[in-house]
Amino acid sequence: MLKLYAMFLTLIFLVQLVSAILGFVFINETKDCFKNNYENALKQYNSTGDYRSNAVDKIQNTLHCCGITDYRDWTDTDYYSENGFPKSCCKLQDCSPQRDADKLFGIYEAYCLSLAITNNPYDIV
Repeated sequence: MLKLYAMFLTLIFLVQLVSAILGFVFINETKDCFKNNYENALKQYNSTGDYRSNAVDKIQNTLHCCGITDYRDWTDTDYYSENGFPKSCCKLQDCSPQRDADKLFGIYEAYCLSLAITNNPYDIV
């Protein structure tokens, strides 16, 4: 019975070790996958509350960031041309995002891709 328990513990340890090594090896693929999916979500962003838009808002609110590499990523989207930056890019509650980059007083300048990877290294592995 004790040998069976030790065998299961060894098996669990080996599975964790292999998954940690694979996570470390494939970190760049994970980063590229996140970036591509986030780019698609930004392009299809709207304020109607679909699942992609909700995911983008949640990421930007949670990580206190705006855009993939910076807030200028929003300038290529249809939403930006109609409404400016989304509310989830605002630092302040009463912020009203503008399209003019000179007036971006309350916009997060950190970018989400880097924060998502560095803040959650153990979630990726």
